[in-house]
Amino acid sequence: MKFSALLLTAALLVPTAATFAQSFVSAPAASGAPAAAAGTVAYFGTVPSNNATHEQYARMRQAFAQAQPTVVFFENPDMGTDSTEGATIGQMGPAGYARFLAQQQHAAIQRLDDPYAEYAYLQTKLAPAPLKLYWLLRQTQRFSQATGAPTDLVMKATKAFIASSAHDLGGCQHVIRTAAELRTAYRTYCPTGGAWWSLPATAFGAEPTGGPAFVLSTTRALNEYRAARLATQVAAAVQAGQRVLVVMDRNYLPAATQPAYAAQTQLSR
Repeated sequence: MKFSALLLTAALLVPTAATFAQSFVSAPAASGAPAAAAGTVAYFGTVPSNNATHEQYARMRQAFAQAQPTVVFFENPDMGTDSTEGATIGQMGPAGYARFLAQQQHAAIQRLDDPYAEYAYLQTKLAPAPLKLYWLLRQTQRFSQATGAPTDLVMKATKAFIASSAHDLGGCQHVIRTAAELRTAYRTYCPTGGAWWSLPATAFGAEPTGGPAFVLSTTRALNEYRAARLATQVAAAVQAGQRVLVVMDRNYLPAATQPAYAAQTQLSR
């Protein structure tokens, strides 16, 4: 794969589960409060897979048929859809297929995650140097996992991320401007963290483990922000009387949701 193609892949990176987990549809647990207006909400938990035969896609069709959503929330950039189910799944995975089904049912679509809002939130928690360090480490890990590139290409990609960060990461343009400065910052904030270019996906996951303390604590703070943002988005739609279907990585589903059914384990991607 050409390096330019690898960088394009990096630009479209999405969070992935560290291990396979079952997909399921869920509804919120009863809270004791009266139901809001006529709105409803259901959740569908996904796992990373571009295999159109993966059982989660049949279950997703069933979830759409049951929920009859008027608005669908999904994760990751809106890259559109292809002309067929199989092509959409093959190129865009669960989020793309959620958009495909939403279009078929003429349901509105809204993106759940907002990288710019997440970055602005972290700016309130971290100084420029550790903020930029975390952002670069996460981008590097996602690139490595998504592409399977060897170490030399991973490092080359990180240099490209550093170069683009001068424009992409507001307020951080004067820190970590080179790979050498990245190494220095990593030793400062992650003195026992191992190799900066090979942190595990779990360090940036739903229940952060396996990484330096700085990375894990920042990931936890970001996860809390995402959960609060999700709750706000869903509550607003339900209060407006919408039938809401949330399609997201099952590892990040709200703890209060209860599974209606679980898919059988299938390891193919």
